[in-house]
Amino acid sequence: MNKQTNDFLEKEPIGKLMRMYAVPCIISLLVAALYNIVDQIFIANATYLGSYGNAANTVVFPLTVVALAIAVMIGDGACAYVSILLGKGRKKDAADTVGNAVILSVLAGIAILILYLIFSDAILTMFGATVNEETYRQSKEYFFFITLGIPFYMFGQAMNPVIRSDGSPRFAMASTLAGAFFNIIFDPILIFGAKWGMMGAALATDAGQVITALMAVWYLRHTKAIALEKTSFTLSGHLMKEFLPLGITSFLSQISLVAAMAAINNMIRKYGAMDPVFSQVEYAQIPMAVVGIVMKFFQIVISIAVGMAAGCIPIVGYNIGAGRSDRAKELFIKLLKTEALVGAVALVIVEVFPRHLIAIFGAANESVYYTDFALKSFRIYLCMMVLATVNKGTFIYLQALGKALASTMISMIRELVFGVGFAIILPMFFGLDGVLYSMPVSDFLTFLIAAAVIRATLRELTHQSSRQS
Repeated sequence: MNKQTNDFLEKEPIGKLMRMYAVPCIISLLVAALYNIVDQIFIANATYLGSYGNAANTVVFPLTVVALAIAVMIGDGACAYVSILLGKGRKKDAADTVGNAVILSVLAGIAILILYLIFSDAILTMFGATVNEETYRQSKEYFFFITLGIPFYMFGQAMNPVIRSDGSPRFAMASTLAGAFFNIIFDPILIFGAKWGMMGAALATDAGQVITALMAVWYLRHTKAIALEKTSFTLSGHLMKEFLPLGITSFLSQISLVAAMAAINNMIRKYGAMDPVFSQVEYAQIPMAVVGIVMKFFQIVISIAVGMAAGCIPIVGYNIGAGRSDRAKELFIKLLKTEALVGAVALVIVEVFPRHLIAIFGAANESVYYTDFALKSFRIYLCMMVLATVNKGTFIYLQALGKALASTMISMIRELVFGVGFAIILPMFFGLDGVLYSMPVSDFLTFLIAAAVIRATLRELTHQSSRQS
């Protein structure tokens, strides 16, 4: 069967390609992020759930990110490698890579489902669910039903970048939008109408994820540039060694959030118990609920930043494979400027309009302690958004260039060394405020490293371009 080529990635203007690929990717990631955020908005505005439901959502959220991290490692890694292969004209290897990504995502989804069901109590305790009895009860209910949808969630998210690498960013976006649409429809019906509480929120999410997964299955039977065969679905150690390392940065960018949230949730539980207000049982869940909300806004912004960079992976990979380093350099410069702009807009929003943000999450139903802590959290925790977005763009661009080791090392320093380390150390000196300081300190120190990497990468691309010309 003859398939179309992706040579337009080498010919069309860079700005046009960025819009063509990055916008659908941004929307796809935003919608994926909104699954949990929409749940939290409806939960927060259901008076019978309130801040307890918010806290439960915060506990479970990083556990869904574990699944997402594995899915994007498979999907983004395959996307980057497939794009490079298509640029080199190696279509058979590209098809086999996609087949391997499909099998891996299915197996990983089943494995996570089993592990979560077996170790649910220990996992929830690890992520701070025991802050009080009601938070634990709601966390357990929400986690069980969210876990049932994990295999569909992982498959849909892994296939999204694979579909983009085949030259169909709009379909990738549409499949995610369709799932989110069903989630938004079912959330109010099940939470407010049926009053199924946390179970209803989880089942609404599951329904949307099934829709996205089914659309991905349909697309795999109607690919454009990649011709899948039965032999494509045979696992190959050689191929997995090639494409999985290219997804490590995407994995770390997500899994680090899990590590940070585990550290943060436990620091909140520990130092909240020492606070004169939050040590009281009726207010104990507030810091966890608030920080969870702040992290959700951060996730929205980072989804845009990651979406812009990840959307460029097929463009970068194809042009590097085709020997067009000049276009890769042009793309990098445009990407960094756009990332900084996104961070600047986000910074203005969190510093000027924090009251409007917390109002979305049911602040009107909560105490003044909730509002005061939320205002402080938004303004401190997210004050280095400009640097955070530039850092993310740099990590993923290096991944697209095939520099898996450099991208992985910098990501590990930011996410694990700085992110988790400062979340544990700073509260020792500043109490609950130390949790809030951990994010901006980490982003500032990481940018010092990223700036040197950006300069070296631009020099390298310039040198390659001069040799190729």
